[in-house]
Amino acid sequence: MSVRAHLPGYRWFHVFRNAAIRTGIYTGVCLSVAFMTWLVIANRVSFLDRFALERNIAAAALLALLALVPILRFWRMPGHLMASSLIGWLIFSLCYRVLCVIFRGLSDWHSTFQVFMLGAVVYMIVTTVCWIGASIWKAREAHVSHPHNRAS
Repeated sequence: MSVRAHLPGYRWFHVFRNAAIRTGIYTGVCLSVAFMTWLVIANRVSFLDRFALERNIAAAALLALLALVPILRFWRMPGHLMASSLIGWLIFSLCYRVLCVIFRGLSDWHSTFQVFMLGAVVYMIVTTVCWIGASIWKAREAHVSHPHNRAS
């Protein structure tokens, strides 16, 4: 018999029961925290300027790994993949907009809309490839399940 703990205020988080939404929110928050940390270290910690290339490579790799979370979790469910990835990237883009206000030169590099579209297009391409792959997989599965009748 399973016992579910109902914490106070749990009913306010009923939206988080959906795995795609939950993964998207967690991914967006993690991407935002990693990007904020990267910006603060790059702009406020001057003694690490000697390691700028290494710092940027490590931060970009961390962002790429975090962006892979929805893809790796939902690669067989393209609808969940699209929802999760777009929610995560939307949260990241909104955080980028807030950071553009704090760091004035950031919006000169890319606008918030450009950042959102960059991630959205990449995620849509990955979602499309996963959808095609899932369709092929299901078609092959259906073909294998039908035995071939031979004439005697």
